[in-house]
Amino acid sequence: MPTLTTPWTTRPTHRQWLRDQAEDLFEFYGTRAIHPGGGFYDLKADGTPIQPVNQVRGIHGTARMVHSFAIASLLGRPGSDPIVDHGMQYLWNVHRDAKRGGYFWAVDDNGAADNGRKQGYGHAFVLLAASSARLVGHPLADKMIADVTEVINTRFWNETNGAIDEEFNADWSAISPYHGQNSNMHMTEALMAAFEATGNRDYLSKAERIADLIIHRRAKENGYRVAEHFDANWALDKGYKGDQMFRPPGTTPGHWLEWARLVLQLWVLSGKTAAWMPEAADGLFRQAVTIGWDEKYGGFFYNLDWDDKPDMRHKLWWPMSEGAGAAAFLGAHRPSEFHETWYRRIWDVISRYHLDRKYGGWHEQLSEDMKPAYSLFAGKADIYHALQACLIPLYPANGSITRGIIETEGKR
Repeated sequence: MPTLTTPWTTRPTHRQWLRDQAEDLFEFYGTRAIHPGGGFYDLKADGTPIQPVNQVRGIHGTARMVHSFAIASLLGRPGSDPIVDHGMQYLWNVHRDAKRGGYFWAVDDNGAADNGRKQGYGHAFVLLAASSARLVGHPLADKMIADVTEVINTRFWNETNGAIDEEFNADWSAISPYHGQNSNMHMTEALMAAFEATGNRDYLSKAERIADLIIHRRAKENGYRVAEHFDANWALDKGYKGDQMFRPPGTTPGHWLEWARLVLQLWVLSGKTAAWMPEAADGLFRQAVTIGWDEKYGGFFYNLDWDDKPDMRHKLWWPMSEGAGAAAFLGAHRPSEFHETWYRRIWDVISRYHLDRKYGGWHEQLSEDMKPAYSLFAGKADIYHALQACLIPLYPANGSITRGIIETEGKR
């Protein structure tokens, strides 16, 4: 096999192909997902609403649309700012609990749903959305950043652990002693975005502490396999059985890939002082492609048991998306034929199996043998992962996509 000498990320044709894929995603979601009653629809495979009447809207879906179309606005895509405003208004006026503080995980046309739960995962995405909206000048952004930051600091942040607690009831009473890495991983992403948007170093310090706990200590102890579930004292709970979508049992290789990129991003933002971070990023990526990749059919298994065997054999779009982003970041900071080979292999599989050339968007779930499936995800609920996969390789690997766009193409 010939040596791979020129990275795809530097090739004009590949870069244009990525831009085209991003534009297809903007078009698919921007023309179909806007709910006239506020927030956004979850979509069937053909792009029609799953539940047109009184749909429950999850806060992560609303916030991710704000973040994604703030990116579109920074790129100069017409029609993006009204979508950002549509989502921001819904976050502020419907998801926000004006009486007791915080943001409801789920709402419908009648107000809070799902018993009014408040999750760290959801608050992370509110911070991400508000930080991105600030970069495009949305009038609610500063107010929302201040509001959700206070909630995170006073309700979720656990100074002893150096991480956030998981979830609360509507009245802020505790639900369980469970701690999860997923909410902390996305909080790390959001904290870095808030640091970039505001310059407040406290956000970055919190991100560093979370990464130290989840990756430098717990993942390293497990051979750079990111453990998902922990007890009240952050001891690993290998027997945890949770929600298949948000808290699958065992380990999830897609999160190893996501952390590989986030750790490198944190390393750059922190001044490249923590030598463990690039080492960890490389270890996480190598474990994911070694243990988590299906050599027979392609794609990453959704989750593994603690013997490194596939538990659920479904292939989801988001681990592929995170694999592409991680390979691009590693290729920028630790260039090697290994990372380039995997960058190309991941995009080959995405192009062949995940792109829906009939209806648009990406197939979010495939069976083990790479056929479209809908047991976990009913259709196409999310632009966020796929969009970032398309755009991350196009910009310098020294921060978030929004930072890269601003530094490369200028401020709004």
